[in-house]
Amino acid sequence: MSQAHAETTYAQDELIAHYRLMLLIRRFEETLSDLFGRGEIPGTAHFCMGQEACAVGAVAALRPDDLVTSNHRGHGHALAKTRDPKRLMAELMGKATGFCGGRSGSQHLCCIDKGFLGSNGITGGMVPIAVGAALSQKLLGTGRIVLSFFGDGATGQGVFHEAVNMAAVWRLPVVFFCENNGYAMSLPVEKAFREPSVARRAAAHGLPTATVDGMDYFAVRQAVEDAVAQARRGDGPVLIEAFTYRFCGHSKSDECAYRSREEESCWRERDPIVLMGERLQAAGLLDADAGKRLADEVQAEVAEAVAFARSSPLPDPATVQEFLLSGSYSGD
Repeated sequence: MSQAHAETTYAQDELIAHYRLMLLIRRFEETLSDLFGRGEIPGTAHFCMGQEACAVGAVAALRPDDLVTSNHRGHGHALAKTRDPKRLMAELMGKATGFCGGRSGSQHLCCIDKGFLGSNGITGGMVPIAVGAALSQKLLGTGRIVLSFFGDGATGQGVFHEAVNMAAVWRLPVVFFCENNGYAMSLPVEKAFREPSVARRAAAHGLPTATVDGMDYFAVRQAVEDAVAQARRGDGPVLIEAFTYRFCGHSKSDECAYRSREEESCWRERDPIVLMGERLQAAGLLDADAGKRLADEVQAEVAEAVAFARSSPLPDPATVQEFLLSGSYSGD
């Protein structure tokens, strides 16, 4: 799809809503980083500033009943799928009104009723779960597909290759989406792999692959739409490698000493939110005043989410055993 026609392919209100969602993810993460630094967020948190086009563009290609799996950097994926910053913020603050009743924290988020099967603190840990979910959808004949997000570091895990091979052999309805932000924590991709291309390595398993500019909402959405169409018609999985960048450290304490300021500056010039805003303005779908109103709305929405979470109750200690598997181990 050419740039000249991408903006006219989709409805204006839908594009504005997705641009707003990218703004929401950015502001949510910035706020969360501040709250974490002030001790209001327990546990740990990994932010996705800079990767918003991947989350929003990819999820935009799905049906509402399709399923998503995430990774340790999953707040943006969760917001793109659920669009519920209040329950997400409450969960991250450990409150009873959160997605999981305050039990999951950042690393094990899930919202089953919205098809968000979860984030995971184990690198690559949700990829085999995505394959299992895709197998169940195929056996049940639901017509749903599973979109599996993971980073470049996950592709060095053995379970990643096992899962991709199984999905290819069984022609499962799953789209593997690699957010290649160039680093696994602090290790550059080119130092981690003799063959740095995730797409070329994945192709060895016999499934089609594609590479895409992960800072471009339109490019991401089109690539995932094509992959989803293949998976949904029963032709098996596709792997997409999206080149993107995190504008923050691996985690809050990471000062990014392994990255040059020049590198960071070059990537910030391709901020996905700025790029989409410019595309929408050039197409006459958004003006400066409307952009300011959207930013103000998002600011207020995130503030409301924080207030909601702060005012929500902590989980009742009497419910500590709820949601646990029943029965006991009787082995030696």
